Amino acid sequence: MQIKFFTIPITAVSDYNEELNAFLRSHKVVETEKQLVQTSNGDYWCICISYLVSGVAENSSREKTDYIKTLEPDVFARFSRLREIRKKIAADDGVSAYVVFTDAELAEIAKLPELTMTSLKKIKGIGDKKTEKYGAPFLQMFKTGNDETSRVTDAPDNLF
Repeated sequence: MQIKFFTIPITAVSDYNEELNAFLRSHKVVETEKQLVQTSNGDYWCICISYLVSGVAENSSREKTDYIKTLEPDVFARFSRLREIRKKIAADDGVSAYVVFTDAELAEIAKLPELTMTSLKKIKGIGDKKTEKYGAPFLQMFKTGNDETSRVTDAPDNLF
């Protein structure tokens, strides 16, 4: 984590707005503190910003993937069903949907012809904890045949 200080004269706040806003837009801000300081030279806002080095600026430059264009129609249908399951799990747990699985992870799951705990863990970004916590409903979708193009193997690793 890094810190940056801004000292802005009270009489010239508008002169520093763009510089401060540009900094805030380009960094992942963790915390801000501000203090009005009075000196014999005048009054100033002192602003201390704690931020992460790899911030929002890097992420915002990435293009979003349009999965309806990149996935085959049957895989996209499976992907859509997986998103519905993810949405319900996220609502039940009170977390953001991407915490359960990201769209990229769901797309990779949707591409699998069969789903097991082992194959789930092989997807980039999905480890033991995510698999144990969120894998069951997705395995169940493959198992119950809600998606005719996919299946779960009878291997023991697909059981909880």
